[in-house]
Amino acid sequence: MSQTADLIITNARVLTMDPAKPRAEAIALLGNRILAVGSAPEIDALADAATRVIDANGATVLPGFNEAHMHIFPGSVSLRQLNLHGIQGIDQMKTAILDYAAANPDEPLLMGFSADYSIIGLGEPVTRQHLDSILPDRPFMMFAPDHHTAWANTKALQQAGLLYGKDVGIGNEVVMGADGLASGELREGNAFGPVAALASTGGREELGMVTGMDPETVTPEQYALDRSILKAGLNYCASWGVTSIQNFDGNHYQLRLMRDLEQAGELPCRIRIPFHMKNFMDLGELDKAAEWKKEFATDMVRGDFVKVFMDGVLDSQTAYMLGGYGDRPDYDYEPLFSPHAFNAIATRADALGLQVAVHAIGSAAIRQTLDGYEAALAANGKQDNRHRIEHIEIIHPDDIPRFATLGIVASMQPVHYPGGTCFPAEPTTAKIGEDRWQYAYAWRTMKEVGAPVVFASDWPVSPVSPFQCIQDALTRKPWKDGLPDQRFSLEESLEAYTAIGAWVEFMEDRKGRLKPGFLADVVVLSTDIETVAPNEIMAKVRAAITICDGRITYQA
Repeated sequence: MSQTADLIITNARVLTMDPAKPRAEAIALLGNRILAVGSAPEIDALADAATRVIDANGATVLPGFNEAHMHIFPGSVSLRQLNLHGIQGIDQMKTAILDYAAANPDEPLLMGFSADYSIIGLGEPVTRQHLDSILPDRPFMMFAPDHHTAWANTKALQQAGLLYGKDVGIGNEVVMGADGLASGELREGNAFGPVAALASTGGREELGMVTGMDPETVTPEQYALDRSILKAGLNYCASWGVTSIQNFDGNHYQLRLMRDLEQAGELPCRIRIPFHMKNFMDLGELDKAAEWKKEFATDMVRGDFVKVFMDGVLDSQTAYMLGGYGDRPDYDYEPLFSPHAFNAIATRADALGLQVAVHAIGSAAIRQTLDGYEAALAANGKQDNRHRIEHIEIIHPDDIPRFATLGIVASMQPVHYPGGTCFPAEPTTAKIGEDRWQYAYAWRTMKEVGAPVVFASDWPVSPVSPFQCIQDALTRKPWKDGLPDQRFSLEESLEAYTAIGAWVEFMEDRKGRLKPGFLADVVVLSTDIETVAPNEIMAKVRAAITICDGRITYQA
């Protein structure tokens, strides 16, 4: 093999995430692999006249960020939608919605996202009448930040066949008003799916979440639209330094689109997409997941794990709780799977060698998921399938040590912390209950008991920026004095976004660290992140250059 580099990054503060050699001054790439990491003179010696040399100007160089939990299709579509983050009150809503409507005269369904639960006012639920007062003559729907609740106006409800209510299955709800008609609030995917289907995309971006199944028909024009939307979303992720995506909704259609982009040389990020196991599916459907693992198995596109939703979210009170909610102690909600059903899923998937990743936000949902993983262990013996629980927003103290005992990954999103840079503290803290605050969003608690903790954004629930997530991990303020300090150090946060992310997806032998022979996934930051005050990271740090598989996928 030639010892001449194709590309050299020098004059850098290289944080390798490799314990054997944690720091360096320069890095050399050859093809899609790292050739060498070392001092500037050592790396400079690997250049010839054809070598491209990038001067990092003293900025940090890292392994590419591994976005370990996000939703690429809804996120990509959200780039075309109305962002309502930070909007408060009817007047601000009216201005934003009407401006968006005027700019999109041909869109059959106008859609907004990141509308706070208290967008009208704290304690005042959004209704279709609120939305009708702004936009009565065109279908409109807006998502809450968590994408588990949406609100639609009357026109949208009528066209979707929901105005008079509808049975949308366990864990989903078309909320009804006192007048006997739908209030406008739609809880979970089966409820808002019929409205999303009215959009120009036909709601295809939601199928991986709502049904886990492919669209019934796709015309060449629709396929081209979806491909272009996804390519734009992937490029957007690359602009934030992301080189790997672990997607958390999925279907075969998305995998085919990604393979198409890969084969065309247009895929800027590595991606893995799950088989989404829903509660209406037969256990035998998991055999499809095993086939996907064989069918999609390159370093760029993989379909090698199973996603399950155990519950919903705290703010809409669809999370499954032990001991009820702080503001409704007699109300627990319900799981999307019975204990028997999930035990069978976990056991079967584990036996097939499939990683299982479960959305579980409420304490009861987390316990039921852990019980299922324990059942799989009892049935199959110890496997190295690195099963995961996603979010873990409120946990019972008895269940904390079970993560280390069972070897379960804690997949958490610091940017979700109520009162951080993204979401207000209320109404979430009231729903948790003050007596349980010490067990909420407990990242460091999980790490200290020995659970592998991996970070991610959950885009489009929250911004895809790794820097915002890292800032929240470093600067979290407790809701009251005396609560445990859950902050991470900068080194721990970067590791949770790189090396641990690679380990979680069974690729620790080839990425997540900057070391010779590893895949050439690198991000050059805009500055030396170690010199930036923790509370200024999201404002002052960006990706300057992103390299995935040896190719520059973004350059500022």
